[in-house]
Parts: sequence; C-alpha cells; structure tokens
Amino acid sequence: MKDVEDISSMMAELGQRARAAAKALSTAPAEAKTRALNAAADALWASRAEVIAENAKDLEFGRNKGLTDAMMDRLMLDDTRIQGICDGLRSVAGQDDPVGAVLAEWDRPSGIHIQRVRTPLGVIGVIYESRPNVTADAGALCLKAGNAVILRGGSESFHSSRAIHAALTAGLREAGLPEDAVQLVPTRDRAAVSEMLTMTDYIDVIVPRGGKGLVGLVQREARVPVFAHLEGIVHVYVDAAADADKAMKVVMNAKTRRTGICGAVECLLIHRDQLAGIGTEIVKALIAAGVEVRGDAAIQGIEGVVAATDADWGTEFLDSIIAARVVDDLDDAIEYISDHHSQHTDCIITEDDGAAAEFFARLDSAILMRNASTQFADGGEFGMGAEIGIATGKMHARGPVGAEQLTSFKYLVVGDGTVRS
Repeated sequence: MKDVEDISSMMAELGQRARAAAKALSTAPAEAKTRALNAAADALWASRAEVIAENAKDLEFGRNKGLTDAMMDRLMLDDTRIQGICDGLRSVAGQDDPVGAVLAEWDRPSGIHIQRVRTPLGVIGVIYESRPNVTADAGALCLKAGNAVILRGGSESFHSSRAIHAALTAGLREAGLPEDAVQLVPTRDRAAVSEMLTMTDYIDVIVPRGGKGLVGLVQREARVPVFAHLEGIVHVYVDAAADADKAMKVVMNAKTRRTGICGAVECLLIHRDQLAGIGTEIVKALIAAGVEVRGDAAIQGIEGVVAATDADWGTEFLDSIIAARVVDDLDDAIEYISDHHSQHTDCIITEDDGAAAEFFARLDSAILMRNASTQFADGGEFGMGAEIGIATGKMHARGPVGAEQLTSFKYLVVGDGTVRS
C-alpha cells in the first residue's frame, strides 16, 4: 500500500495528464478516434490468451474473497466474452461522432444566427466494481465523445482491467492520439477513490458504477459532479391482461439469463386474478430453475416458496433470488413499485394498451418496458454500442449513458457586424 501522500501525488499526476489529453482530444478528427477503437479491438483479440490468464488471477482473488456465484460470473472472461468486448469497441467506433453535431439552429429577428453544438465534457472519472468489461466500455465511450478518462476498477478485476487497458493504450498509440486519454489507476488502494472524488481541478464528472455502497459513498463525498448509477431494484408486474406465454418467457429471461447484472428482475408482482394460473406456473418455473422465491403470504401457498421478510422488499439481490407478491390491481402495483424501486427499470406484462399507458405515465423510472425482458436495460441493446452505466438520476443524463450522453453543448452565435439596439 502506498501512503496517503503518495496516492495524492499519483492521482494529481494522472489528473494533469488527463487534462492535457482532453485538450488534444477535443479537436481530434473523428477518423482518428475511430481508428483507435478499431485498433484497440484488434489488440484485445490478439492478446486474449494473456487477458484470460490475468483474469484467472482475479477469479482466484474473488474465490478467496468469498464472492457469490453471480459476482464471479460478472468477473469471468472467456473467448466469447472477449469477443463481445471487441464487438462493443467496434460498434462504438462505427457510430457517428457526437462532437460538433448541431443539435439545433435558428435565426433571430436581430440578425444573429445561433447553433447549439455538442462538445466534450472534458475529463471523466469512472469508478466501478467487479466487471472488467467496463474498462473497455467506459474507455471507448469517453474517447468517442472526445473526453479523457481516468478509470478506477474494482479490486476484484485489477489484473483483467490492466490487460484490457493495455489494448486501449495500443489503439491510441496506433491512431496517434495521446495515450493519457485513457488512464487506469494503478493501485487497489481505496485512498485513490477518495482522491478522485475531490479532484475538482482535473475531473469534470464522476460516474460510479457498482452497488449501493459504492454509489452512496460517491454521492456523499464527491465534490465533483456525479452521474449516479444506482442499484437496479427492478420489478416486473404481471397484469390481469397479461398473455401467459409472454409472461413466462419474459419473467424467466429477466431473472435467469444473468442474475448478477443490474437489469435482472428482483421483484415479481402478480395480479391477484393471475395467481391461480400463470402466476403459479411462473413461480414453479423459477424454483425449478434454481431461483429462491421469497414470497408474501399469498405466494407462500406455492410449494417451495420461502417466506419473505421485510428486508426482501426493495432489495437488489444480484443472485438467484427473487421477491414475489400478489397485488390487487394496477394501482396497487404502481404504488408498490413507486415505494420500493430505484428508478432504474420496471416492466409491465399486459395486452391492455390502457394499462400499459398508465404504467408508463405514472412511474418515473429511467427505463419502462412492456412485454420485454428487463435484461434489455443495456446500452448495447439500445444501439449505443456500450454503456458507461445506467444513470438513475434526472440531471443531464438518464438511462443508458452512451457517447452522446457524455457530451455537453455550447452555443455558436454568428452575426454580420450585428449590434444590439
């Protein structure tokens, strides 16, 4: 461990280098950024054996730390997942460059012409936990938007993140862009996080991506503006007008495809009229798939259901566990969700257009879905190539944060010797 003074000095140096890189990136040609990302994908695929070897060290660290199976799944890399990371890099590379895009323009009676134009934020700090792919996703999106980034990965993904970062650096080098555009904090020491949160001279915004503990720490202590990626307390409501086949497919995918991601459903709400039919069938299917169902009194009548406690309502399990309860009607479902969700993602299963419209209008989540798995709550699935997180706040960015959301804007005003009367 480095002492606090060493950490402070190291982080200040990273900040200075990032600020200089951000200045260069703000006017970098779109072609250079595209080339850097494609070259990074090539470098990552070429080095996949080394990446997997480094990931093995992280997996051993995670096992020794007692990580859950779901968390170990978040951490694990193999050829297929590395191919997915490479695909994400190429997808971001192929997107239109957001920097300089004209968002709106208009003329005024005074004779001036005004444009609102996208511009980079500057330097972004990303603090994340166990998923090593965030290293590539965050680095790519920040670069595409003309921002420099300082990445602080979790202790569990330390070696994997370094191996992925090396590929990003190789891509920057090949494209002739500053290697300091994407920097990785080279220590597990938590003091580095505290330093990032107060680096107002160097960092323009912090993006925390992780559990409630991490995000809460950042929100409490940050002096730098924060895009909050809060926990995913995700609900699926099976309405009275739900189609049975759709309900079964959506709920099973939303819970069991990957239990450790923020889009996994954590609470199932079943309309009372559906309990005897598809509601019971879904609960039994979840149990058969190895999911522990923690139910209210009505759900407990189904064999294999565990009695829920007060702590299970409004909890992000990130595991093969789901809370389940019966609601009387749409109003009851909306009221329950409003009281227990994290404004991340919530879903209704229904064939009733009116019920869906009311669900969409009355709930204020970043993402609302109808008849679709909540595991689609992902920037890649939204066509953004990747995401830096799902922002659950309401300022600047909300929902999947892609390259466009990592920009601000400025006004360009043009006259012809025009003066104000």
